[in-house]
Amino acid sequence: MKKLSAILFLALSVSSLPAQEKYTREAYIEKYWRVAVEEMRKSGIPASITLAQACLESDNGNSYLAVKGNNHFGIKCHGWTGKSIKWNDDERNECFRSYRNAVESFRDHSAFLQSGARYASLFELAPTDYEGWAYGLSEAGYATNPDYSRLLIDIIEKNNLSRFDAAGMDAGKMHSAAGNAVSLSDNGNVSYCFLLTGESVGADGLRYVVTSGQESIRSIAAEYGLSNRELKRYNDLKIKSGKTLAPGIRIYLEAKKRKVGKDEASSHVVGENETLWGISQQYGIKLKRLCRMNHIEETDVLAVGDKLKLR
Repeated sequence: MKKLSAILFLALSVSSLPAQEKYTREAYIEKYWRVAVEEMRKSGIPASITLAQACLESDNGNSYLAVKGNNHFGIKCHGWTGKSIKWNDDERNECFRSYRNAVESFRDHSAFLQSGARYASLFELAPTDYEGWAYGLSEAGYATNPDYSRLLIDIIEKNNLSRFDAAGMDAGKMHSAAGNAVSLSDNGNVSYCFLLTGESVGADGLRYVVTSGQESIRSIAAEYGLSNRELKRYNDLKIKSGKTLAPGIRIYLEAKKRKVGKDEASSHVVGENETLWGISQQYGIKLKRLCRMNHIEETDVLAVGDKLKLR
């Protein structure tokens, strides 16, 4: 009887624990559409397709693979040398790729499609042709479900995901005003956005905002709980805190790096009207460090075609 009572007590205790909150499809799309658009800008894969696949493959971010392995696209190991996770799919204990965060999964999804010969013909389609992409993925064998293409199209049309394809087509113009975009990263706390919206983004571990033309150092510092001096130091700026900043300027919310990471471009070829400060902001490198690496002074004028080391 005591044993039965203990079992009943344990069952009641467990049932009273709050269940982990699951994503709705709407919430999942809201969380990751910016990442999908960023990947579209870099790879040409329609954001609508990326989002629809992520919704379907990860059960809107609630699947075991997504929760435990940050795998949002059901990509199996296939020679993968990184961390992995086992899951019963077509066979028991199949090997699936595991990632540090969700954004790595989105990036790898793009790389997986770009590097697969069977998907090559898809990149000849218009980036807004989500139906062509859906049928093409199914024909190429991305999934074994014969209704895979229709499932993707239904998700896209019911959630109006094609609107993100239009945004992805414009993203290049939006990014060009502030320099080439850097990769997004997901630490669970940082929001994502296009450049030129003035919102925080994760950029290879660094947080920054991009001005809209209405902000000042003072207003940005106040919004993010920083001192004017801190913010100016982070961004190598020597201006009055109340001065209105021009639109399209990237302002970091933490100290910049000493050099770019190993997975980033090691050098930069100077274009028209580029400055050392602008390049240091583009890559998130401290201005003094950039000058020291290239044996130049902060006041030096760059010539078009000059090659600068970034690490």
